[in-house]
Amino acid sequence: MDKALILLTFAGALLALIFAFVTARKVLGFSEGTEKMKKISLSIRQGANAYLKRQYKIVVVFFGVMFVILGVMAYAGLLTPYVPFAFVTGGFFSALSGFVGMKIATLANSRTANACREGLNRGLRVAFSSGSVMGFTVVGLGLLDISVWFFLLKFVFSLSNEAISSAMLTFGMGASSMALFARVGGGVFTKAADVGADLVGKVEAGIPEDDPRNPAVIADNVGDNVGDVAGMGADLYESYVGSIISASALGVAALHNLAAMALPMLLAAIGVICSILGTFLVRTKEGASQKQLLSALSRGTNFSAIVIAIVALPVVYYVLGKDNWTVYFAILAGLVAGVLIGQATEYFTSDSYKPTKKLASTSETGTATIIISGLSVGMLSTLLPIVIVAVCVLVAYYVSGGAADASMGLYGIALAAVGMLSTLGITLATDAYGPVADNAGGIAQMAGLDKEVRERTDALDSLGNTTAATGKGFAIGSAALTALALMASYIDKVNTIDGGMAKIANLNITNPTVLVGLFIGACLPFVFAALTMNSVGRAAQSVVKEVRRQFKEIKGLMEGEADADYTSCVDICTKASLREMILPTIVAVVVPIIVGIVLGCSGVVGMLAGATASGFLMAVFMSNSGGAWDNAKKYIESGVHGGKGSDNHKAAVVGDTVGDPFKDTAGPAINILIKLLSMVSIVFAALIVNFSIL
Repeated sequence: MDKALILLTFAGALLALIFAFVTARKVLGFSEGTEKMKKISLSIRQGANAYLKRQYKIVVVFFGVMFVILGVMAYAGLLTPYVPFAFVTGGFFSALSGFVGMKIATLANSRTANACREGLNRGLRVAFSSGSVMGFTVVGLGLLDISVWFFLLKFVFSLSNEAISSAMLTFGMGASSMALFARVGGGVFTKAADVGADLVGKVEAGIPEDDPRNPAVIADNVGDNVGDVAGMGADLYESYVGSIISASALGVAALHNLAAMALPMLLAAIGVICSILGTFLVRTKEGASQKQLLSALSRGTNFSAIVIAIVALPVVYYVLGKDNWTVYFAILAGLVAGVLIGQATEYFTSDSYKPTKKLASTSETGTATIIISGLSVGMLSTLLPIVIVAVCVLVAYYVSGGAADASMGLYGIALAAVGMLSTLGITLATDAYGPVADNAGGIAQMAGLDKEVRERTDALDSLGNTTAATGKGFAIGSAALTALALMASYIDKVNTIDGGMAKIANLNITNPTVLVGLFIGACLPFVFAALTMNSVGRAAQSVVKEVRRQFKEIKGLMEGEADADYTSCVDICTKASLREMILPTIVAVVVPIIVGIVLGCSGVVGMLAGATASGFLMAVFMSNSGGAWDNAKKYIESGVHGGKGSDNHKAAVVGDTVGDPFKDTAGPAINILIKLLSMVSIVFAALIVNFSIL
């Protein structure tokens, strides 16, 4: 049965990749539109490709250095010899996920714009199909990486289950490292371009969004792809893989058998089938409202969640037997929590509901009030996700038998995270389609298409803002559950190392090393957010100066008689983002090691607990504030509160500009941070046990 479970996981990976390939062929079968549309799309594609090429050159150096460090540790007997290679493959597949998603997104943008010339439903289908390519590539590559490594380590190299889980956690560290580079670098690029384009173009020059006269317009559209597609793909690959391998590691600790280790992989493979079925239900009618468009996407995701909730019960019973089948309810708790977090995020960020409508109305009294209200909405929005995750953790722990056996309870919490991400294929499709729709709107504007085409792309784009916010909330919720599971894996890992049990014996909050670690961990998300926000600010200043310079020095630009120099803005964003992504990533890797060496294993546990608690809150607050500001601006642009060009609109643009780095740079990157801290701590556990000061 053991081999069969792994082969089924491998089959799920192949099915996801085949579906992604077939869907990509379907997307490429649509027309790109006019020659002007093709030219604009090509410029965006070239800019995105150039950025990723330069980013990967820097990332290769980092991975090369880490490979050597891990290799030395393996040679010294602190790690298994497979760990350095697992680290590299995790980073490679994380990068590949983002690259494939970006490739299809830059090929689908003009096709979506052209499809919107025919109708709203056709535009939705093209954009959603391109998002599906991204979603199923991520889950396919994730399951492929996991199943191949698992098969090799177990059935070729004959490692113990404990050694297998240790090696697999390492490629989770590789995936997290790559995801952080992609999220921070892409986030800085896209928001620097966005801020420059909006502040100078919309507010100062008074020209429409995506106006071809704006020198930053191509950089803005490139940023949507390198940040919201390539960055998000690497991010959610890491979330997906991290949840599965942490659950597998705790399955070994709880039941000491291969079936418990393979169950999370099998659930993910079944989730692929459920997600594929759900994609066929996503369609809408012409002239659909935002609520109707949202219902079209929700229909697919909810159907997938319901199907896997039904199928998971017999699967768990068959794999774990009648003595442990109650962990099914932990999986169900994760599924329900994911849906509820999505609905809570939607309520606070969609312009169909009161919070965002009320936020838009605060623009009547100026910029300051919309900023204050946006911060308030974000802070208040943290309450429901915290309650949902707390209830999910308690339910998952106790239904899995945590009262009698703590290791089973922790396994249940990890399985809840797997349940939440089991239908990631379609969930990510609804998220990844947003940047494609955004690009389509830009192409429609720059190519001078009919007004009704831009109205359709704007409707899809506004929906994309909501689904993106929902997707971020979903990813952050799963990150919190996975981080808890990884923290348990760290404690278990330390206990298996000679001398480790004594080093981690006292985890009482009154232990000063735990308390100091807790404060350091709680501070880390704030420092990390500050670094990334400052990075966006510095890069945006360069773009603003360049756009102002071109408006001033290029004669005839504002009259439409001369062309803007788009390349210079793309180049500024590329150089700035690549420079700024390095420090936050190094902080995330180095701090756990320093804390471990100085404070010992107990201090690391405190640090992980503090970072998880404050990081979860910070990530939700920043993502939801940014999403609410963005949709408040879109709501005003629909014609309320003075509409486009009014003073209210200008105030909303400033609010959206503040919110951009909140929701697309700092917020999403924090959920990677809290998992990477745990991954690094686990990988370097032996080093900390042997060389810590306290």
